[in-house]
Amino acid sequence: MMEELAARVGAWVRERDGELLAELAAWVAQPSVSRTGEGMREAAEHGAELVRRSGLTAEVVPTAGWPVLLGTAPGPPGAPHVLIYGHYDVQPAGPLHEWLSPPFSPDFRDGRIYGRGTGDNKGQHLAQLLGLRALRELGGLPCRVTVLLDGEEEIGSPNLAQVLTDRLAADPPDLVVWSDGPVHESGRAAVMLGVRGVAAFELRVRGATEVLHSGNWGGVAPNPAWRLVHVLASMRDRDGRILVDGVADRAEPLTAGERDALARVPVDVPEVLAGIGVTAMEPPHGPSFQERLTSPTFTINSLTCEDTPEHRTVIPNVAVARCDMRLVGGQRAEEVFAAIRAHLAKHAPDVEFVEGAAMQPSRTLPETRWTDAVMRGAEVGLGEPPVLLPALGGSLPIAPFTDVLGVPCYGVPFANVDERNHAPNENLELDWFRRGIIAAATVQLAIAEMAQ
Repeated sequence: MMEELAARVGAWVRERDGELLAELAAWVAQPSVSRTGEGMREAAEHGAELVRRSGLTAEVVPTAGWPVLLGTAPGPPGAPHVLIYGHYDVQPAGPLHEWLSPPFSPDFRDGRIYGRGTGDNKGQHLAQLLGLRALRELGGLPCRVTVLLDGEEEIGSPNLAQVLTDRLAADPPDLVVWSDGPVHESGRAAVMLGVRGVAAFELRVRGATEVLHSGNWGGVAPNPAWRLVHVLASMRDRDGRILVDGVADRAEPLTAGERDALARVPVDVPEVLAGIGVTAMEPPHGPSFQERLTSPTFTINSLTCEDTPEHRTVIPNVAVARCDMRLVGGQRAEEVFAAIRAHLAKHAPDVEFVEGAAMQPSRTLPETRWTDAVMRGAEVGLGEPPVLLPALGGSLPIAPFTDVLGVPCYGVPFANVDERNHAPNENLELDWFRRGIIAAATVQLAIAEMAQ
């Protein structure tokens, strides 16, 4: 039955291909930059209309920031309730001179559509909406559906948890399906069970009131750059171990199911490393490539003395490190920040700590009830067995669903590995878009069949 549905939805897509691609282009052409506000109000109305066209009752839900778009549709009596999550806001365009075509003037070339938001996330959630539209036109939805399109994902989704509490806590879905990020780096389809969280912060060390001559003042004036280097060395050793007490105390170990899934993930480590121009992985030695993407990390994003680009023989008066820690199940961003503050109070009370953006980790175990259904639906719809990934290395605001609503979440990405999300020339392969529409439909049917 599922293979038959995939064939029917595939035919539906082919018959309407020009119309569907025009709909995608019009959505990408609408700016929706949450960081600056560019086009956000118009985008909310545009997105709500897309939800209506797919046969759902649409609502623009106000928040303390940009609105959330909700779409609802009933299913057969007793059918599972599936929430589909996506986001309609996008990153700023970035350096315009690096774009081969204007970021908000979508361009079709070489089997792809180029423009800001094509892969992240308009093309992917539109594929989900079109899958629902196809189901309705071909006989009806097999599940009860709620669609939630976030307007603040690119700025950390500060109001998402409140919306979930207000609108869904009393009637939560059975599971959440989201489509974001690229497929597996091998190019194969993937199903993702969780995401790492992130805690970003800045360390700032001050010295003299102004930049000083290194000859006249060298050995006399304190150098904040050296002070900062020593502070960072107190936080992580050369073998990669995080030395900040309490940061990883609550990190939950991988389950047997997660380790089994990791062991099945295809990866050619030398080839992957060669692709980024290196020959060895970051310390510590021992953990596999995939285990590293499911572990806590401490990253220095940038080091600066806020000086001019020229090399000058001076003692800087300020040194800044911008950093992040990626978090796994059990860790909480607020506890990580508290542990860093305690470490600095003990080892470097003169260092200024500036708390940045944060996102909690989310975890769904392979043993969870709906995993087999999502895997089966994705395989039939995408035409290949997906790789099961216990966690996405990056961060998405999925934790409010697992933490606030207490439901499992499944990522089924529909974007190519080289989508260049957040970068100039962001793009989406049209083949993934078309296959995504089919998979959106077959995943719904697989979930309904499992519940019978």
